[in-house]
Amino acid sequence: MQISQRVCQPFDATPELVFGLLLDGARFAPCFRGCGPIPGIRRIELLGPVQVGSVRRIENTDGSVLGERLEVIECPQHHAYTLSGFRPPFSWLVHSGAADWRLRQLAAGTEVCWCYRFTLTSVFAYPLGWPLLKIFMRCAMTRCLRAMARELSARPPTANEV
Repeated sequence: MQISQRVCQPFDATPELVFGLLLDGARFAPCFRGCGPIPGIRRIELLGPVQVGSVRRIENTDGSVLGERLEVIECPQHHAYTLSGFRPPFSWLVHSGAADWRLRQLAAGTEVCWCYRFTLTSVFAYPLGWPLLKIFMRCAMTRCLRAMARELSARPPTANEV
Protein backbone atom coordinates (compact mmCIF):
# COMPACT_ATOMS: atom_id res chain seq x y z
CA MET A 1 0.00 0.00 0.00
CA GLN A 2 1.23 3.50 -0.86
CA ILE A 3 0.53 7.06 0.21
CA SER A 4 1.40 9.90 -2.17
CA GLN A 5 1.83 13.60 -1.61
CA ARG A 6 2.30 16.43 -4.14
CA VAL A 7 3.22 20.06 -3.51
CA CYS A 8 3.90 22.73 -6.16
CA GLN A 9 5.43 26.20 -5.88
CA PRO A 10 6.40 28.94 -8.33
CA PHE A 11 9.96 30.30 -8.10
CA ASP A 12 11.37 33.62 -9.30
CA ALA A 13 14.43 31.80 -10.65
CA THR A 14 15.44 29.87 -13.72
CA PRO A 15 15.02 26.08 -13.79
CA GLU A 16 18.84 25.78 -13.83
CA LEU A 17 19.17 27.73 -10.56
CA VAL A 18 16.42 25.71 -8.86
CA PHE A 19 17.90 22.44 -10.11
CA GLY A 20 21.33 23.49 -8.87
CA LEU A 21 19.91 24.05 -5.38
CA LEU A 22 18.26 20.60 -5.43
CA LEU A 23 21.61 18.91 -6.03
CA ASP A 24 23.65 21.09 -3.67
CA GLY A 25 23.42 19.24 -0.35
CA ALA A 26 25.05 22.05 1.65
CA ARG A 27 22.45 24.57 0.45
CA PHE A 28 19.44 22.23 0.30
CA ALA A 29 19.79 20.67 3.78
CA PRO A 30 18.86 23.83 5.76
CA CYS A 31 15.80 24.30 3.53
CA PHE A 32 14.22 21.05 4.78
CA ARG A 33 13.33 21.82 8.41
CA GLY A 34 10.70 19.11 8.82
CA CYS A 35 7.35 19.49 10.58
CA GLY A 36 6.13 17.81 13.77
CA PRO A 37 7.34 14.21 13.77
CA ILE A 38 9.03 14.63 10.36
CA PRO A 39 12.64 15.61 11.16
CA GLY A 40 14.62 18.25 9.37
CA ILE A 41 17.83 17.55 7.50
CA ARG A 42 21.06 18.38 9.32
CA ARG A 43 23.53 17.34 6.62
CA ILE A 44 23.70 15.72 3.18
CA GLU A 45 26.86 13.88 2.16
CA LEU A 46 27.37 12.72 -1.42
CA LEU A 47 29.08 9.32 -1.46
CA GLY A 48 30.13 9.44 -5.10
CA PRO A 49 29.81 11.59 -8.22
CA VAL A 50 26.47 13.23 -8.95
CA GLN A 51 25.04 10.65 -11.34
CA VAL A 52 22.23 8.13 -11.53
CA GLY A 53 22.91 5.33 -9.05
CA SER A 54 24.95 7.47 -6.67
CA VAL A 55 24.00 7.52 -3.01
CA ARG A 56 23.75 10.44 -0.64
CA ARG A 57 23.82 10.06 3.15
CA ILE A 58 21.09 12.12 4.82
CA GLU A 59 21.64 13.00 8.49
CA ASN A 60 18.42 14.19 10.10
CA THR A 61 17.90 16.46 13.08
CA ASP A 62 16.52 13.55 15.13
CA GLY A 63 19.78 11.60 14.72
CA SER A 64 18.44 9.22 12.07
CA VAL A 65 20.45 8.56 8.91
CA LEU A 66 18.86 7.69 5.57
CA GLY A 67 20.25 6.54 2.25
CA GLU A 68 19.13 8.48 -0.81
CA ARG A 69 19.78 6.80 -4.16
CA LEU A 70 19.72 9.13 -7.18
CA GLU A 71 17.35 7.66 -9.77
CA VAL A 72 16.94 10.50 -12.32
CA ILE A 73 19.08 13.55 -13.03
CA GLU A 74 17.83 15.38 -16.13
CA CYS A 75 18.99 18.97 -15.71
CA PRO A 76 17.06 21.21 -15.44
CA GLN A 77 13.64 19.55 -15.57
CA HIS A 78 13.58 16.26 -13.63
CA HIS A 79 15.21 14.89 -10.49
CA ALA A 80 14.18 11.75 -8.60
CA TYR A 81 15.53 9.61 -5.77
CA THR A 82 14.55 6.83 -3.39
CA LEU A 83 14.95 6.86 0.38
CA SER A 84 15.73 3.86 2.56
CA GLY A 85 17.06 3.07 6.00
CA PHE A 86 14.18 4.38 8.09
CA ARG A 87 14.46 3.64 11.80
CA PRO A 88 11.71 2.95 14.38
CA PRO A 89 9.10 4.17 14.91
CA PHE A 90 8.93 5.47 11.32
CA SER A 91 10.16 2.14 9.93
CA TRP A 92 7.20 0.39 11.55
CA LEU A 93 4.99 2.36 9.16
CA VAL A 94 7.08 3.09 6.06
CA HIS A 95 9.22 0.67 4.08
CA SER A 96 10.56 3.17 1.51
CA GLY A 97 10.03 6.57 -0.05
CA ALA A 98 10.39 7.85 -3.60
CA ALA A 99 10.66 11.54 -4.46
CA ASP A 100 10.07 13.03 -7.89
CA TRP A 101 10.84 16.68 -8.67
CA ARG A 102 9.55 18.24 -11.92
CA LEU A 103 10.59 21.73 -12.98
CA ARG A 104 8.76 23.66 -15.67
CA GLN A 105 9.85 26.96 -17.19
CA LEU A 106 7.26 29.71 -16.73
CA ALA A 107 7.11 33.08 -18.47
CA ALA A 108 8.74 34.56 -15.37
CA GLY A 109 10.46 31.86 -13.36
CA THR A 110 9.92 28.17 -12.71
CA GLU A 111 7.14 25.97 -11.39
CA VAL A 112 8.38 23.16 -9.17
CA CYS A 113 6.19 20.15 -8.40
CA TRP A 114 7.54 17.76 -5.77
CA CYS A 115 5.86 14.40 -5.36
CA TYR A 116 6.57 11.81 -2.68
CA ARG A 117 5.32 8.22 -2.76
CA PHE A 118 5.73 6.21 0.43
CA THR A 119 5.36 2.45 0.49
CA LEU A 120 3.85 1.34 3.77
CA THR A 121 4.97 -1.77 5.63
CA SER A 122 1.41 -3.16 5.62
CA VAL A 123 -2.23 -2.13 5.29
CA PHE A 124 -2.29 -1.94 9.09
CA ALA A 125 0.13 1.01 8.95
CA TYR A 126 -2.35 3.12 6.97
CA PRO A 127 -4.34 4.62 9.93
CA LEU A 128 -1.14 6.08 11.43
CA GLY A 129 0.75 6.57 8.17
CA TRP A 130 -1.95 8.65 6.51
CA PRO A 131 -1.91 11.61 8.95
CA LEU A 132 1.87 11.44 9.29
CA LEU A 133 2.45 11.60 5.54
CA LYS A 134 -0.57 13.61 4.40
CA ILE A 135 -0.44 16.29 7.10
CA PHE A 136 3.09 16.51 8.51
CA MET A 137 5.01 15.57 5.36
CA ARG A 138 2.94 18.00 3.29
CA CYS A 139 3.78 20.72 5.83
CA ALA A 140 7.51 19.81 5.68
CA MET A 141 7.49 19.83 1.86
CA THR A 142 5.67 23.19 1.71
CA ARG A 143 8.11 24.72 4.21
CA CYS A 144 11.03 23.37 2.21
CA LEU A 145 9.82 24.82 -1.09
CA ARG A 146 9.24 28.21 0.55
CA ALA A 147 12.72 28.12 2.10
CA MET A 148 14.21 27.22 -1.29
CA ALA A 149 12.42 30.20 -2.87
CA ARG A 150 13.84 32.49 -0.17
CA GLU A 151 17.33 31.02 -0.62
CA LEU A 152 17.23 31.60 -4.36
CA SER A 153 15.85 35.13 -4.11
CA ALA A 154 18.48 36.12 -1.51
CA ARG A 155 21.46 34.79 -3.47
CA PRO A 156 22.76 36.57 -6.59
CA PRO A 157 23.70 34.21 -9.44
CA THR A 158 27.39 33.40 -9.90
CA ALA A 159 29.23 34.16 -13.12
CA ASN A 160 28.72 30.53 -14.26
CA GLU A 161 24.95 30.80 -13.79
CA VAL A 162 24.35 34.08 -15.65
